[in-house]
Amino acid sequence: MKFGIIGTNWITDRLLAAAKEHPEFSVGAVYSRTEETGRAFAEKHNIEHVYTDMIEMFQSGDIEAVYIASPNAFHAEQSILAMNNGIHVLCEKPAVTSLIEMDQVIKASNDHQTTYMEAMKSTVTPTFLNLKENLAKIGPLRRFVFHYNQYSSRYDKYKDGIIENAFKPELGNGAKTDLGVYCIAPIVHLVGEPKSVLKNTYLLSTGADGQGSMILNYDEFEAVIMYSKISDSHSPNEIQGENGVIEIDKISDPEKIIIKYKDGQTEDISIKHEFNTMYYEVEEFIKCVKNNQIESTINTHEISRSVTKVLTL
Repeated sequence: MKFGIIGTNWITDRLLAAAKEHPEFSVGAVYSRTEETGRAFAEKHNIEHVYTDMIEMFQSGDIEAVYIASPNAFHAEQSILAMNNGIHVLCEKPAVTSLIEMDQVIKASNDHQTTYMEAMKSTVTPTFLNLKENLAKIGPLRRFVFHYNQYSSRYDKYKDGIIENAFKPELGNGAKTDLGVYCIAPIVHLVGEPKSVLKNTYLLSTGADGQGSMILNYDEFEAVIMYSKISDSHSPNEIQGENGVIEIDKISDPEKIIIKYKDGQTEDISIKHEFNTMYYEVEEFIKCVKNNQIESTINTHEISRSVTKVLTL
């Protein structure tokens, strides 16, 4: 399957490194606002076609699908434009910056019968899918504690007066959209939308959130999430139940998951990943396109919509 690429950044480099392991993945073209940037990226990844006109790329016949990793604020517009031209879309998280945009994206996917999937990598991994199968083992749920706190190298530049995209809210960026979404999405996958949400946010001078926390209420249990681009944390993530605790090494890239039962026994429910985490999102997406599914049965449209609701509160 020939992909077009929008977004010539580090996340795209990682996606391509993982996706090259898939026998049906190839890249037909790359889009960049400037010819120079596009050519440099194309040479690095051995891509034949470079476009500075997005519609021209979509109508070229060089691609069947597109991977979108542009700034968050452009995701919806570019996804809809692609689907209007019959191109299937794998879009980096967060899918959109508002619920209105999410509804427009879902409508375009339905109208044009094109596959659309948010590239939430963690929720399609074998280990996370096995977590879903084993969640009931800890009995009645009482609390989730998920966090993604990672001091950004760009924050040092910010403190020196150099404002990079990571701290520009006009591009849809900030700690919650870049990191917090990795906490929100798996909770929605596991237990659905919360009944209500409390939140706390620390805003930087640009208006971007540097860190924050949320408490998601589910009546009989709660989910506490914390995210930051201005501090680190090395604590594991937890799901607490009456019969035990599920300990997760890293919520954005879960590889090691242990159940610690109340009686002192432990159970490792991890599944060895044969590939880089991002491989599994590509595999799921290609499968959907081949099966004429407009959405994944895992990263569904409705789950992306629910995550957007919480993310944009």
